[in-house]
Amino acid sequence: MRLVILDRDGTINEESDDYIKSAEEWHALPGSLEAIARLNRGGWRVVVASNQSGLGRGYFTPSDLLGVHQKIQALLKTHGGEIDAFFFCPHHPDDGCHCRKPKPGMLHDIGKRFQTALKHVPVIGDTEKDVEAARAAGARPILVLTGRGRATREQLEAEDRLSGIEVFDNLAAAANVLLSEHGEREAS
Repeated sequence: MRLVILDRDGTINEESDDYIKSAEEWHALPGSLEAIARLNRGGWRVVVASNQSGLGRGYFTPSDLLGVHQKIQALLKTHGGEIDAFFFCPHHPDDGCHCRKPKPGMLHDIGKRFQTALKHVPVIGDTEKDVEAARAAGARPILVLTGRGRATREQLEAEDRLSGIEVFDNLAAAANVLLSEHGEREAS
């Protein structure tokens, strides 16, 4: 089994400083849904790992979040794709939980659920938290330049901490590389 873990906001969909509080506010980034579907057809299981502190802050409800995830699945279905599971941290940043990225707890939970070691599992995201969670879990950190990705790259470069992080323009470009690395072709 091949597993890839994706951040949600800024990686799959447009980022919002005001949080994505409803399905109506969720808008896919160009090419992201197609990229997930291509990964699925190439034999990859796709899981989302997302900090969702808006729940802990009371900005939206679990039902609102479920509505967003249902919208993502419905749109992916039209492209022949799906997300195998949505993992999220609902906690406020001050709660001190183990699951909030950059801590690796959520990624470890994914590894346990899918019964796979995280050593070579790609973790794709647009923030330093995504990269640091991947590193802490022993996974493969990949930064995309969508969402907050450009600012993250600039910060990591300025601090000489970009070493060992693969950087791609967007999720589609990262998916192309993952598929080509394993000589995978999309199933017809």
